[in-house]
Amino acid sequence: MLNEFSWYRLLGMMCIGATIYAFEIPNYFDWIVKKTQFLKGIKATLSKTLLAILYFNPLWIARHLVFIKIFSGQFEAIGWSLLEIAFWSFLANILISFVANYIIQNRFKLKWRFLGSAIFSALMAIYYALSETLFS
Repeated sequence: MLNEFSWYRLLGMMCIGATIYAFEIPNYFDWIVKKTQFLKGIKATLSKTLLAILYFNPLWIARHLVFIKIFSGQFEAIGWSLLEIAFWSFLANILISFVANYIIQNRFKLKWRFLGSAIFSALMAIYYALSETLFS
């Protein structure tokens, strides 16, 4: 979109997705299920949704942006400004994240949550990559 395609960035982010994210996200979703197993009704629904949103918080977004910078070879661009961009990015997409995470956490069976989250995350990864342009 910004005419900055990079094979290194693509392959690096695929490796991160296939290792770190593939380990973290399903385990976190399992934890959400365990943490909310005794809750019922709206309390369970909101708890699952909010816990999922809390995972993809500004620190997570900033880490994602750091990975992008590393695989883009832009080491000098790694700094506190990425955390500020991540904060504004998080705030700007909170409503979309709430709806998507509500659906993923409360409508998908546990075995499909990682796939649902992966698809949503892939769309959000595009947004996070554009966040620097939008919020800096």
